[in-house]
Amino acid sequence: MRGAAIILAGWLAAAIAWAGDGHGMHDYMRLYSVQGSFEDVRDDLELAITGRGIKINNIAYIGRMLARTAKEVGATRQVFIEAQAFEFCSATISRATMEADPHNIVFCPYVIAVYVLPEEPDRVYIAYRRPRLVGDAASRRALAAVDRLLADIVAEVVQ
Repeated sequence: MRGAAIILAGWLAAAIAWAGDGHGMHDYMRLYSVQGSFEDVRDDLELAITGRGIKINNIAYIGRMLARTAKEVGATRQVFIEAQAFEFCSATISRATMEADPHNIVFCPYVIAVYVLPEEPDRVYIAYRRPRLVGDAASRRALAAVDRLLADIVAEVVQ
């Protein structure tokens, strides 16, 4: 579990580097930002996921982990005010993805991160990794459905 949190923290650090104007459109990720409180945006994200009948498998408290372990790794910089990552799967979309190609298991669970940077306490970032559209046509269609689901969830939060 700790290794997964470290990997997610690295992913978030990469997301920050690409934030730019607050809306990052890249092949491998999407990054958005909104003005507001972390708690409100986090709650909106949770509702956008669960409102689709999707169960959240895990919430990774990445910001807390980095703060808790800072001393033992010799870190002095605060990376986040708060940072969490929601892990979840859609039973129907995940099934279609893995029926198209069982090796697509690596694309599940889906992760959407929500975080606040110390230098921008009133801006909340929301980011997710985009699945690569790989395999045959059925696999690519199924993975595109994952991408649409993630985009729809985030769009609901940032609108």
